[in-house]
Amino acid sequence: MHATAEPRPLALKQVVPLMVALLAAVFAFQLNASMLSPALATMETELGATTSQIGMTQTAFFTAAALFSLFLPRWGDLIGRRKVLVGMMTVTGIGCLVAALAPNVTILLLARVIQGVAGPTVPLTLIMLRQQVANEKQYALLLGVLTSVNGGIAGVDALAGGVLADHFGFRSVFWTMAVICALAVIGVRGWTQESVADATISMDWAGIAPLAVALGCVLTAFNEAGKLADANWLLVVILLLVGAVCLVVFWNIEKRVRHPLVTVDYLKQRRTWALLSTTLLTMTGVFAVMNGLIPNLGQDAEVGAGMSADVVSFYTLTPYALAGLVFGPIAGWMAARVGYKFVLQTGLVGTVVGLIVTVFIVGNPGKLSLLFVSLFIGITYAGIANIMLNGLGIVLSPADNQGYLPGMNAGAFNLGAGLSFAILFGVAGSFDSGYHAGLVTGCIILAAALAMSLLIPKPESIGDTVAAANHD
Repeated sequence: MHATAEPRPLALKQVVPLMVALLAAVFAFQLNASMLSPALATMETELGATTSQIGMTQTAFFTAAALFSLFLPRWGDLIGRRKVLVGMMTVTGIGCLVAALAPNVTILLLARVIQGVAGPTVPLTLIMLRQQVANEKQYALLLGVLTSVNGGIAGVDALAGGVLADHFGFRSVFWTMAVICALAVIGVRGWTQESVADATISMDWAGIAPLAVALGCVLTAFNEAGKLADANWLLVVILLLVGAVCLVVFWNIEKRVRHPLVTVDYLKQRRTWALLSTTLLTMTGVFAVMNGLIPNLGQDAEVGAGMSADVVSFYTLTPYALAGLVFGPIAGWMAARVGYKFVLQTGLVGTVVGLIVTVFIVGNPGKLSLLFVSLFIGITYAGIANIMLNGLGIVLSPADNQGYLPGMNAGAFNLGAGLSFAILFGVAGSFDSGYHAGLVTGCIILAAALAMSLLIPKPESIGDTVAAANHD
């Protein structure tokens, strides 16, 4: 086989409207995921709800996001990716309107489930980007730009949510989200091209049902387990057993159905289980550290830095998100030159180092040391590892089924986030040296993620990927 010429990059006049449209969709999802964080207390007051009730609305959103991620990217392969993304943004916008008008917490919970339709926005936008940008180096750079927003819009989303909630009430946050969803619908319809998979087949709804139930059971089980002493452990065991049974049912359906969501052959391949395992372990090891343990340590007046709730964001969450946003495009540029896998492993090694440093400073944390850690892990995880995990889900996918792996990978991200809080906070609460124990556990899990990443194949080494076709 002879090497073919590298496809030419898109002109700037083509790239700009495409990226604006896709970024609008990613913004719409990210705001739904992170903009509410500082408004949760306001929601409790204005709706007369308890902390646990408001927490359930957040759980409902992320659980729904994980479930919709399992099949919407694949459905886009079959009926049109632009059509599905426009539908997702429209339904999410409706959910925002329902939330803005919600008279009580029950309606708010329903609205958050509806908003969870936006769950697979990032993988779907990356697939659409892949269809319009054939040049590998340009695609990797633009992928870095899109996915860097997925870790938070430089912290501005959370800050803006707090300002809106303080001055105009929590409903203003949902009205703002609805406007962004509307802009995303307009942009995606007007500035992206429709694309579908080469083969037109039927959707595997029979396989989706048990897989969705399995993931829902597992997520609910770990959310319940995260309550520790207050958890209903019998319920946890039952949910895990039901989840396991549903996975067996899913496996058997995929072996028999004519057009499976994902063939058993794909499930057995290293590109599937090695990537999903690496994503799951990475998220479990780091997510609750950066979104829970470190901010909590910054606010702890006894063993931490004793910062107030508003100040701690400027030293932890905002620099973490900003570092990821700035470094994401750089990581994409690097991936196009030295490979996605190598860049991923570089980010994972750096993140492990960052957590080890945190373990040593946890006994006497100061503002500057927490700022350093947040910036460092913001670069290594949010700016490198997270970007590469998302990217590998796209470039490892077979050309005839580009939606299955990104969708399942998105599910692994969400499952890992839930596991992270359940495990790391559970460990932290079980030892006198809580923060130290939680961070050491995170280091061990991340080391396992690094080891698992060694088994991920290179995209160009698998004959049915777009990357391999561009190398032949």
